[in-house]
Amino acid sequence: MITVGMNYHVIEGKQQDFEDKFVAVIDALKAAEGHSSSVLWKDTADGASYLITSEWSEEKAFMEFIKSEGFREVTDWGKEQILSGRPQHKIYKN
Repeated sequence: MITVGMNYHVIEGKQQDFEDKFVAVIDALKAAEGHSSSVLWKDTADGASYLITSEWSEEKAFMEFIKSEGFREVTDWGKEQILSGRPQHKIYKN
């Protein structure tokens, strides 16, 4: 089991768009092999800063997901319209 922390900072005023997209992405995550659960967290000190934590059966499953076309489409959309900077991902092995 691994936990992945994905940190995102969005353009001011785009918070609701980001949150709405996460609701759609969660369906794709549920269908991904090896995915257990994901939660979106919002920073109370910076309302444009988010963390998504995801539980996966193994690192390989997560790596396969981030290589998928669906993930690529979401990240391209995010880079072009929503994010104020490059996202940062960290893998925590349990």
